[in-house]
Amino acid sequence: MTRIAETRDGAPGPARTRLAAAGAAVVTVGAGLGLRTVAAGDVAKYGGDALYTVLLLTLVVLAAPRVTPLVAAGSALAASWAVEFLQLSPVPAELSARSTLARLVLGSTFNAPDLLWYTVGAAAGWLIHTLVRTAPTRR
Repeated sequence: MTRIAETRDGAPGPARTRLAAAGAAVVTVGAGLGLRTVAAGDVAKYGGDALYTVLLLTLVVLAAPRVTPLVAAGSALAASWAVEFLQLSPVPAELSARSTLARLVLGSTFNAPDLLWYTVGAAAGWLIHTLVRTAPTRR
């Protein structure tokens, strides 16, 4: 069995971090779909907003496994807010009308409370990433 390397300070190496980030992305998508299945209204909408930012954070870590939790959370939050502010233009609505994928990624209409829930997702993702990154590893 091949061992996935750790860094000198005992932190998980990039391959292990990417594997964990990919798993976290799958779990986050599952949580979002599950939330839509069991909840409705504001709980589903705003919970989905927070999970959207958590998903973006996992994708940042997947692309850049050595990124710090603060930079990963900040990048995910910035991307979430950028997509939300883009909704002030007609572009996302037009793309969303033509594509389910565009609707899932870009949404269609600006909603100011979404900005708060993206922040909640970034904070939750930062906390989890920090805890996972600083947890002692087994040898």
